[in-house]
Amino acid sequence: MRAALKLPAALAACLALSACVEEAQPSGAEDFASYCASCHGVGGKGDGELASALEKRPADLTTLTQRNKGEFPRLRMMAKIWGYTGTHDGGAVMPNFGPLLESRMVPYDAGDGIQSPTPERLVQLAEYVEGLQL
Repeated sequence: MRAALKLPAALAACLALSACVEEAQPSGAEDFASYCASCHGVGGKGDGELASALEKRPADLTTLTQRNKGEFPRLRMMAKIWGYTGTHDGGAVMPNFGPLLESRMVPYDAGDGIQSPTPERLVQLAEYVEGLQL
């Protein structure tokens, strides 16, 4: 009889614990591989497998800092991947980052001194791209 009571209690405890465990979130590198590498290339040089099929060659993401006087353009990068630039940047084709936008919001300073609520996965992706700089 006691063993029969222990099993439901153990199951209830397991369910309660599993509700507390957060689902693993992809890293910035994993999101880059999923959303960016097909055009920008695995190393971010703009040489992905789909790059030749595009009207405009994808940017070489490894030289963003170099092309911006030695400073990584965090605000412009975030605006681009979040979609704020619309078609004002020459009509560049970018994928839908929907799942990344659905991640929890975290404070992010894009270089303007303002901590803005930003989807965590976009922050991780931007930080990953910043790490690709030559």
